[in-house]
Amino acid sequence: QLQASGGGLVQAGGSLRLSCAASGRSCCSYATGWFRQAPGKEREFVATITWRGGVTYYDDSVKGRFTISRENAKNTVYLQMHSLKPEDTAVYYCAAGARIINGELYVDYWGKGTQVTVSS
Repeated sequence: QLQASGGGLVQAGGSLRLSCAASGRSCCSYATGWFRQAPGKEREFVATITWRGGVTYYDDSVKGRFTISRENAKNTVYLQMHSLKPEDTAVYYCAAGARIINGELYVDYWGKGTQVTVSS
């Protein structure tokens, strides 16, 4: 089970940190990623981190502003978001998968989302 938290309302230029807590079969030894879905749009990739945390991938739209990290001792993955823009407004989902191929996470488990709203 994956539980995302930390969303909220923030002004443009502000920061938020999302957390994804894992338990059960979705815990441990899985790569974890963040995806987002804005109203009326397809779900899109944001960032992924390998289960050891040594390799990260980012969508170009968030590079330099977002940082994905993990604390395996706490079974938690984070997404630190800085310099937020109104176009970052979306429901953010965390996901876990056993494979990353060419930077793409093949998702085995989805978590429920957390809403991020960035006001202009």
